[in-house]
Amino acid sequence: MKKILFFVIIFIGISGFSQTTKIKILKADNTFTDPKFPDATISMGNVFIEHEGATLRCDKAYIYQEKKLVKAMGNVVINQGDTIVQTSKYADYDAQSKIATSWGNVVLKDDVMTLQTDTLKFNRETQQLYYKSGGTITDATNVLKSRIGDYYLRTKKFQAFTNVVVTNIDSKVVSNHLDYYTNTGIADLHGPSTITSKQNSIYTEKGHHNSKTNISHFLKNSKIFYNDRTIEGDSLYYNKNIEFASATGNIIVVDTINASIIKGGYAEYFKLKDSVFITKKAVAISIIEKDSVFIHGDKLMVTGKVEDRIVRAFNRVKFFKSDLQGKCDSLITFEKTGLTKLLINPVMWTQGNQITGDTIHLISNPKTEQLDSLKILNNAFMVQKDSSGYSQLKGKFMYGKFKKNALKSLDVVGNSEVVFYVRNDLQELVGITRMKSSKNIFIVMENNEIETIDFIEKPEGKTYPPSKLPENEKILKGFIWRENERPLNKEGIFIYDDLDAKKTETKVKIETKEKEVTKN
Repeated sequence: MKKILFFVIIFIGISGFSQTTKIKILKADNTFTDPKFPDATISMGNVFIEHEGATLRCDKAYIYQEKKLVKAMGNVVINQGDTIVQTSKYADYDAQSKIATSWGNVVLKDDVMTLQTDTLKFNRETQQLYYKSGGTITDATNVLKSRIGDYYLRTKKFQAFTNVVVTNIDSKVVSNHLDYYTNTGIADLHGPSTITSKQNSIYTEKGHHNSKTNISHFLKNSKIFYNDRTIEGDSLYYNKNIEFASATGNIIVVDTINASIIKGGYAEYFKLKDSVFITKKAVAISIIEKDSVFIHGDKLMVTGKVEDRIVRAFNRVKFFKSDLQGKCDSLITFEKTGLTKLLINPVMWTQGNQITGDTIHLISNPKTEQLDSLKILNNAFMVQKDSSGYSQLKGKFMYGKFKKNALKSLDVVGNSEVVFYVRNDLQELVGITRMKSSKNIFIVMENNEIETIDFIEKPEGKTYPPSKLPENEKILKGFIWRENERPLNKEGIFIYDDLDAKKTETKVKIETKEKEVTKN
């Protein structure tokens, strides 16, 4: 019995405590009742009403004490504390739910923003505002417009839906769903969204954009569009202040003017320096009609203005084109002049020929992008495999000319040597020529084979019958057949052979030894 009585007393206490405080009429020029509105007290002229710390002013009000309802009209002003002021033509205030519904030129202000809409609901209990007929929020940084919006006064968080547009002096954000924090200027983007500025435009389907610091992170299907480039990746970081962007995962950088693409796993872009750095399975693709060039290196860097762009590849470089493949330690291409330099232990394969030297220069026509000429500087060596052996050409330098991307002639300069397998019209082997000259040798190519060999001065040597060539005369000094290093397709540029592995291992050992010496 005592327990029952205890719970009854507690219930009565709670019920009494939860009863809504009475609506107080603090001031009015005239207050009266009207039989037409039997449940209402009507106040007119400078009406001033208070309920639990919030006040309402208006020209006329109908107060329903039983229903805990106020219907206000004419110059309605609602105040909550010192920070929130709302004006409108009309308002209904439910004192039980503490929800105010206002309409007609609604303007609400707090300490950081101004909200304008036609119809607004304000829940004092949850401190939430929401509208569904279009609204505008203005703060010190941005102007935000949307069809539907919820604003949480405690956290300064605004959720905007449908036709959302955020503008400021520098940029414009368009989305169908974003969360915006008026105290920080941060917008969390959900779903397809674009950010447009003088510098670029950005597309993302999930992101974090700070309009005050101009630093953003984009996390899904994100792209940055510049006049001359497009950058995309699984994750993008962008600092507008210094025009720097970095991307991680499935990177694609498209040069929209020079028709080239760079792919990789990580990229950095410096707009002010016109510089792109990319690594992690990096590949540069030069798009040529029906036959693109694929260049891979551990690191790729593209620098320079559109009209003077330079591509650099570093470490374990390989490239592939259907009629031209190569490998070297480093590569540099000058797009303006069409010059490509293969540096440090380069090797190149074209038309069945293996070409090596200390340095190899390839020159293309910048307009047609077709090969024009070739320079092999120091220790020049060309090998063509024959069914019976290897035709070889050696000299200090070699200078070649191309026609329709096919090597047509080769001028061998200084200490020239040749081993040439001679065949008749029936492709029968009739002899093997082994000769050398201190002067030049001029070679003419036809159908990917050596057609003629001309010596500037009489050479030393002779042509042997196939069975009479001495074994020690078959190979020129410095000959190495490197066919196993050749990329056979565009995927082959990512295959590292034993020589690469040994070089990397040696480099690691040297670096480790240097660190040990430094410590000691």
